[in-house]
Amino acid sequence: MFIKTFKSIDRIFLHIEEWSLFLTVSLALCTAMANVILRKVTNDVSLYWSDEVVRKVIFFSTYIGCVAAIRNRSLIRIDALPQMLPILKRPLTLFSHLAVLIFSLMMVYLGAQMTFMMFQDEYARTATLQIPEYIFYAVLPVMGVMMFLRTLIVMREDWIGIKDITREQ
Repeated sequence: MFIKTFKSIDRIFLHIEEWSLFLTVSLALCTAMANVILRKVTNDVSLYWSDEVVRKVIFFSTYIGCVAAIRNRSLIRIDALPQMLPILKRPLTLFSHLAVLIFSLMMVYLGAQMTFMMFQDEYARTATLQIPEYIFYAVLPVMGVMMFLRTLIVMREDWIGIKDITREQ
């Protein structure tokens, strides 16, 4: 039962990560390109809000990219010591996973507090587009939950000795 649940969560997260990152980065790229083209061609027309869009996309892609990094096992961790002393590989990997779990719980807790604080402040809006800031802060607790679940999946994979849960029968 847990295997099917983990596989479903993994597929859903993969879909969310890939498409949300693709769409947001595409939006930022198109916005930045349009702004550069308008500035070069017209000399006086500029998209005053394009920098804000790019900044918010970088913010979003950084946090959702953390979830994708867990799946790919690309997070920063101690890897020189296990190469010299292979016996330390499992304990240090476990320590790394536990640190990520603690970090993700902190992101859920603090991110939810910050989101709620921004939600209560009616003046907390982006400078040019006037989008409520709580929308962007809501990424933090969502990312924390996704990191926590994805780390549990990776921990299970490490425990049973597979590299990708979708390969398991």
